Amino acid sequence: MISAKFQEFIPKAYLYLRKGYTFATFKKDLVAGVTVGIIALPLAMAFAIASGVEPARGLYTAIVAGFLISLLGGSRVQIGGPTGAFVVIVYGIIQRTGYTGLCISTLLAAVILVLLGLFRIGSWIKYIPHPLITGFTTGIAVLIFSSQIKDFFGLHMGVPPTDFTAKWTAYFHAFPTFDPTTLLMAAATLAVILLIRRFVPSLPWGISAIVFATLLCFALQIPVDTIQSRFGEIPRMLPVPSLACLANIPAEHMKELWTDAITIAFLGGIESLLSAVIGDGMIGGSHRSNCELIAQGVANFGSVLFGGIPATGAIARTATNVKTGAQTPMAGMIHAATLFLILLCLAPVVSQIPLAALSAILMMIAWNMSEAGHFIHLLQAPAGDRMVLLAVFFLTIFVDLIVAISGGMLLAGGIFLLREFRNRYKKQEDDHLF
Repeated sequence: MISAKFQEFIPKAYLYLRKGYTFATFKKDLVAGVTVGIIALPLAMAFAIASGVEPARGLYTAIVAGFLISLLGGSRVQIGGPTGAFVVIVYGIIQRTGYTGLCISTLLAAVILVLLGLFRIGSWIKYIPHPLITGFTTGIAVLIFSSQIKDFFGLHMGVPPTDFTAKWTAYFHAFPTFDPTTLLMAAATLAVILLIRRFVPSLPWGISAIVFATLLCFALQIPVDTIQSRFGEIPRMLPVPSLACLANIPAEHMKELWTDAITIAFLGGIESLLSAVIGDGMIGGSHRSNCELIAQGVANFGSVLFGGIPATGAIARTATNVKTGAQTPMAGMIHAATLFLILLCLAPVVSQIPLAALSAILMMIAWNMSEAGHFIHLLQAPAGDRMVLLAVFFLTIFVDLIVAISGGMLLAGGIFLLREFRNRYKKQEDDHLF
């Protein structure tokens, strides 16, 4: 019998499978898991490419981390894997310290996440102000959109700079080199996505657009960059587990790597718990936040072990999981198994996906992630909330993610204290009058 004080660390998978897992429940989980696995295929590769790593690393992350998050997590319907929130962070780390630096930062972040869970910090994250999260998310969406200009227009240029202003300056100088064929392919893919979302919303727009673009390129032999032409063919199997990165720890970058690790852990924790809360709202359940943080830490360790990148809860995929009938965490594990089977059987076909099509998908993801309508609505909120929203938004774009988070928290805290002081002062004046 497990002590009551440790009950919150028991994974939801264990609880639901122990109660008696029926074939009827399995069928619902199977449909949801396979559907989400197919949807996750282009997203995992697109996020990896946008992060500055090979597309296969995105698949490794979705398979390994996605399985562990569902197996060990505190949410009944959470789907884990690479997400757009990490694109900017990972890209910056890769440019500064390479994949070795990313591995070390992610391993440190994994330890931090496990400790946050063990010390029961998960329940505190819900107190992060909503304007801060919205400003941060919208800022990241702008950065993701900016990262796709090169592949969308087929610009002939080197690796774009990480700085936002420098990036757009480089785009401006390289714009005369755009490739009309690549631009047409990207625009056609984007048009297909918009048409599907408008007229056939029940159809998974990501994988549908990828199938359209890949078949079109193959049938007409359109000369555009594909995954294979730029990165080589995707391997058919997971790599052998390895922590070789620990043998080459760059001592001169350790302070920088610790900062990156804190950013990854903090953002991963917020994103995963926010996703779990949204899942709870859709199923009328409740997740175990500290158990979820521990699972996220273990999953990130597993991702690095198999050559992946940082992972967290994926809001859109979690919502799709619920909408397609998921009943238990088994659906998330089936989603990971589906991706593994695709890797095993269809790697040569997947390698033919045009990069322009993936850039169009990421642009649509950036638009969805921006929540433009909600952002504009918050501009009508009280002055303090507007200050936090805009400060975090512009700091995220023009300065740094960790500066945006820490600066936003300090500003929000200061505004909260000022409001409390004003309310108490007003109450004292009212008491004095009466």
